[in-house]
Amino acid sequence: MAKWIIDTDHTVAHFTVRHIMINDVHGQFNKISGFINFDSSDIAGTSMEIEIDAASIFTGVEPRDNHLRSSDFFDVEKYPHILFRSTKIEEVGSNMFKAHGRLTLHGMEQPIILHAEFFGPTYFTDETGSYTTMGFAATAYLQREEFGMAWNYKYPGGFTVGKHINIILNAEADLEKED
Repeated sequence: MAKWIIDTDHTVAHFTVRHIMINDVHGQFNKISGFINFDSSDIAGTSMEIEIDAASIFTGVEPRDNHLRSSDFFDVEKYPHILFRSTKIEEVGSNMFKAHGRLTLHGMEQPIILHAEFFGPTYFTDETGSYTTMGFAATAYLQREEFGMAWNYKYPGGFTVGKHINIILNAEADLEKED
């Protein structure tokens, strides 16, 4: 099984969450690392471990980003990493699979399913060398309160922050080079 190393310069995790129940706020995590053991001829044998630097959250609004890093939400000083480890892979189409796994977020671990696709491989050479690269895209839907992130402000007609989060991970991963 080939080991693919996440390319930190070309990988991002986007998210959306409802604000005051009428609009989605978008954000992303910009520091992601990890690996995917993957062979397109053995999808079920795939395994992965993906780590996100929680402090790398970015919504474009500094006061909001600082609040999200605080103990009200991610508490990045206490829980600096978000971790996904796969436990089972199911092939569901020609280039699609479900990655069942455990997500550790805010110090709590819960099962989730990533609905994933793969693209490639592709081969290229640039000024830094030659590479074999795969693309992976995955989506997940989770409830933040299941991870202990329950901060909210209730007002007549709703809440300030929605309880459900949509996540989209877009990753490039390079074939690990043999020594």
